[in-house]
Amino acid sequence: MSSPASHPRLRLFDLPLDVIDLSDTLTLLGAWLADPARTPHTVVTLNPEIIVQSRGHPEFAQAVQDADLITADGVGIVYAAKQLRQQDVPRAPGFDIVKGLMERHGAGLRVFFLGAKPGVAEAAAQHAARDYGVGVAGIHHGYFGPEEDERVAQLVAASGANLLLTAMGAGRQEVFNQQWRGVLGVPVMIGCGGVVDVLAGTAELAPAWTRKLGVEWVWRVAGDRKRWNRAPRLLHFVQMVGAEKRRKG
Repeated sequence: MSSPASHPRLRLFDLPLDVIDLSDTLTLLGAWLADPARTPHTVVTLNPEIIVQSRGHPEFAQAVQDADLITADGVGIVYAAKQLRQQDVPRAPGFDIVKGLMERHGAGLRVFFLGAKPGVAEAAAQHAARDYGVGVAGIHHGYFGPEEDERVAQLVAASGANLLLTAMGAGRQEVFNQQWRGVLGVPVMIGCGGVVDVLAGTAELAPAWTRKLGVEWVWRVAGDRKRWNRAPRLLHFVQMVGAEKRRKG
């Protein structure tokens, strides 16, 4: 896939990253939403965990390679781009993208909420409709195996959604969106992890000060025992950046 017009694309650990800020991201996605051709596009919000996990998961890595837009989700990506490519990369985090699209387009959006535990997507849809006026094209939990992918993809396609929020965890969500994009036929498909949980109110959005500084992951890991297994991946990423920097020079 080609990178967005007028925005450079660089590479980090063999994965692409678009140098694009939040405002331009929302404008680009708005153009894709408005296109009568309804050409499907996949969006990846790149964070250190995706880089670490994809290195041992070729399908995952390929899904990121083939995405139409890859934004910098976390401060770790900004740090790596500066250290390894001497490039200042603005952040466009998943939650901010989703919220921004809903604020900008409201009733013009028909959103399919896919993922999370049973009941969570329903709550997210209710809250998004109430708070932003979006239309709810469909809802489905994320607890299904690959053998059901085609059925779910066809369900999404039949819904007429123009925005798909896929929240099935890093790897699974990106691979699903990319492998089934032709069946899904949704103009904008975003692998958005815990965004659906935040919209539903089952997960708390990190405080504004942590998001401004780009360290919301520290707040989340420290406050949720279920996330403690993520800390080693983040440490591994920092080590990867250091090793790559030494190798280059």
